[in-house]
Order: sequence, then structure tokens, then C-alpha cells
Amino acid sequence: MQLDFEKMGGLVPAVVQDDVTQKVLMVGFMNEAAFHKTLDTNRVTFFSRTKGRLWIKGEQSGNFLEVKSILPDCDNDTLLIKATPCGPVCHTGTDTCFG
Repeated sequence: MQLDFEKMGGLVPAVVQDDVTQKVLMVGFMNEAAFHKTLDTNRVTFFSRTKGRLWIKGEQSGNFLEVKSILPDCDNDTLLIKATPCGPVCHTGTDTCFG
């Protein structure tokens, strides 16, 4: 998979979807290092634009997102990540960041 990290200044949006329920859980951004760490660990890793560093979803809460599949869009500049959540996904305690 050859992703185009240049269109958005080194980042690609990553939409995370529950592999079982098909609910959209959250959206984050990945740089190339986050993408490769996700592949290496099988846990969704993002690049935090506010902290300026990689962060593994669940690194503090323990509510990791275990990767089931990663699909690029037709332009190779956005990812759909199907994952199994290990607890609530949103920082508010809900299973999705969308309602």
C-alpha cells in the first residue's frame, strides 16, 4: 500500500470503524511513522497534532483499538481502519465519538 502523505502536509485522515457493528468510532490523523507503528503493533496509532507526537489510542485508558483491516481510499490519501475496540472509544466514555 503506497499512501500519499504529501497532500495534507505529511498526514492522512484515518476513519476507525468497529469491525463487528460497523459503527464509525472515531477519526484521527496518521503520519508515516504512526501508520507503520499501527502495522507493527496491530494497535491503532495516531499522530497528535496538538501534542506533536505519536499516541496509541488507549495508551492511558487501556481502551485500545485492535486492528482487523486497513483499507486505503481510491486516492490513497485516507484510510478506513476496521478495528475491535477494547472498551469505550471516546474520552467521554461512550463507544463512539459520533453520538
